[in-house]
Amino acid sequence: MSGRYALVGQPVAHSLSPRIHAAFGAQCSIAVEYGLIDVAPHGFDAAVAAFAKAGGAGLNVTLPHKEAARALCATLSERARRCGAVNTLIRGSNGWHGDNTDGAGLVHDLTERHRLDLRARKVLLLGAGGAAHGVAPALLDAGIESLWIVNRSPDRADALSDRLGEPGRVHTRYWDDLPNLGVFDMIVNATSAGRSASAMALPSSLATERTLAVDLSYGEAAIAFLSWARSQDCETALDGLGMLVEQAAEAFRLWHGQTPDTDPIYSELRAGAVALHTAE
Repeated sequence: MSGRYALVGQPVAHSLSPRIHAAFGAQCSIAVEYGLIDVAPHGFDAAVAAFAKAGGAGLNVTLPHKEAARALCATLSERARRCGAVNTLIRGSNGWHGDNTDGAGLVHDLTERHRLDLRARKVLLLGAGGAAHGVAPALLDAGIESLWIVNRSPDRADALSDRLGEPGRVHTRYWDDLPNLGVFDMIVNATSAGRSASAMALPSSLATERTLAVDLSYGEAAIAFLSWARSQDCETALDGLGMLVEQAAEAFRLWHGQTPDTDPIYSELRAGAVALHTAE
């Protein structure tokens, strides 16, 4: 699909998305026009409307707009309906179609790039915002045994649990309950706590060397959680760079009908000393 594309969020100046989509376009011989739209929540609807009027064909949506984007959509994909958050918008004749590629991006990165088996794992999900909404259904579909959602606002954790609709596998707890939850096979940090801290205050009882630790942020924003994970001797501690690249590839496929090879750009970004500050 020809037209203009962009990432909308706040902040976005740091974003790698233009670089990633330019690489995908070059690989697939598609001229990609991809920009950045930095907008506060109160201006989100107007910014999206202006982008559409100017010929915008597709948007990636990042913090803090993933749940607000859902409300703008005329139609939703099944995975967007399940998770209640939208990170990819596709312009159609009847308005915006919303999808969410976060979960597919995370699972593809973990199972294909890192060759990790997610089946039968007891999983702790820290956070219940747009990022958590995006990945929770995909983790369940990947065959995890149980999902424990902990958020500082318990009502948001309960709302996500209710949306997932699997009371036998999905459980919510208070943040203060963390010391009493036992050991997890996998811990996913979907909070923003790491952006302003050098370390995260999490109980050591949550992890062993066999725990898979994953932060959905990348770069500096992931340092605090990954430092905690390494202090617990977690053998595998990963940031969200691979997820970022994989979710972008899925959005590219939705927009252009071609699936790019993600390995070259992932390797380039991983090898480069790029200053990264927040997750998308």
